[in-house]
Amino acid sequence: MTHDDFYATDPSARASWRLAILMGRNSRTYKFALGNALLHHASQGHTEIPLRDLAAPYAMTLLERAARAPQAPEGTAARETDFLTVAARESAESRRLGRPTERLLAAAERSMQVMVMRKFHHHGGAEVPHRFYELAGSPRSRTVLLSSALGRVAGSYGVDGLRAELDARWSIVENSFATGIGRTLIEEGVRVDRETLHLTDRRRRRPVTGVAAAVAGFQHGRCHICDEPVGPADRIAVDHVFPYALMRRFESVGGWRGPDLDTLWNLAVAHEKCNGAKSDRMPTEEELTRLARRNEAIMRSPWPLRTTLRISLEGAGRGRRISGWRAFLREVEKVCA
Repeated sequence: MTHDDFYATDPSARASWRLAILMGRNSRTYKFALGNALLHHASQGHTEIPLRDLAAPYAMTLLERAARAPQAPEGTAARETDFLTVAARESAESRRLGRPTERLLAAAERSMQVMVMRKFHHHGGAEVPHRFYELAGSPRSRTVLLSSALGRVAGSYGVDGLRAELDARWSIVENSFATGIGRTLIEEGVRVDRETLHLTDRRRRRPVTGVAAAVAGFQHGRCHICDEPVGPADRIAVDHVFPYALMRRFESVGGWRGPDLDTLWNLAVAHEKCNGAKSDRMPTEEELTRLARRNEAIMRSPWPLRTTLRISLEGAGRGRRISGWRAFLREVEKVCA
């Protein structure tokens, strides 16, 4: 699946937002802080704000996250004028004040204009189909014009889900930046903890983020089974598309010969009611198509989710090359027949 294919499945401002947040490369976490600040202001109905008003939640959110996890790859050499360097110096005073210091606010305004706000809409060598803001005014007195597309995203039924997706992606990137843990994630991907339904580091079993929030955006926030939107009031479940019971059933009569059904490639977000009604039945043709499309979208995202699925795909062929997810799922069907 290409980025165009992902957008074509749901040609909306939300899909553009997910392209920017879920599938872009990350050398810092600035994109997530900007996305969080944009949703904050747009959800309040703002359409035009001074850059300083956007920079304040941007800076404070980064301070809060930096106190818990790295916001850049550990060992990255940072100049004295780098925003994260300034943020570290101004952290204690900003926390005491409950707002960014003037020095931190000035550093945020300066760095946002020349870095993240220039790159936010860029994805895969092109721009996402919708723009969410424009900068107006002089460099010393910038105004941020929030677009109607951002207003639709922030005012949509799924904005809480979009916030959860942003937070989950942010957590994944933070863990990928951490020395040791990050190396494991990049090389080996993540595993699923069945009891907590969290993605964890394979070696240390350290929680990274929740499965549902991590993958929901790649299926456009829709139930995998009924293909209807998952709303904020809906109870959700993580569905084994090929039922996990198959492994136990086949092991009792001679051994399961297929791939592990309890890993990320086979898990999808669904309404709790739909998941309960599905029980242990085999997936329909439509569900297999949606799963292949969802997995192809994850493969377009940066590590470690892409790494996790790549390892599953490569290990399924047992020495044979499998061309992609549709072929992979056909192989699983044959094992289950």
